[in-house]
Amino acid sequence: MDMSTPQAVAERVRVAMYASDSATRMLGIEVEAISPGGATLSMTVRADMLNGHQTCHGGLISTLADSAFAFACNSYNELTVASGFSIDLVAPAREGDRLTATAVEISKAGRTGVYDIDVRNQHGVRIAVFRGRSYTIKGKAVVSA
Repeated sequence: MDMSTPQAVAERVRVAMYASDSATRMLGIEVEAISPGGATLSMTVRADMLNGHQTCHGGLISTLADSAFAFACNSYNELTVASGFSIDLVAPAREGDRLTATAVEISKAGRTGVYDIDVRNQHGVRIAVFRGRSYTIKGKAVVSA
């Protein structure tokens, strides 16, 4: 497999992570794009994702953002886990909405990183703002060369 460029590494990580990420696949989340330190994932809100107010459950919006965070921070092929995150839900998502979570690396220093994830619907309306903090496990790759 091609590991000659940072983008090739990110693409290889994308394939391996998605194949083993049952939760992301179960929710119908798709990896639209990946780059070193970044990722874009999308999900369509289904009827079984609605809460008692008939809006998308906040935990599932968090899961979409967390998955984007995971793909972004692991894109260097260094096993990286979340050390924490926060989320602000700013607008409701409804059945049929297509939500897109775009993750951007804000800082990566040593073994820690900070990533911001913006979640918007198909109309460009911001649904949530998520900030993830990551910790890289020294000497562990996501996929072997």
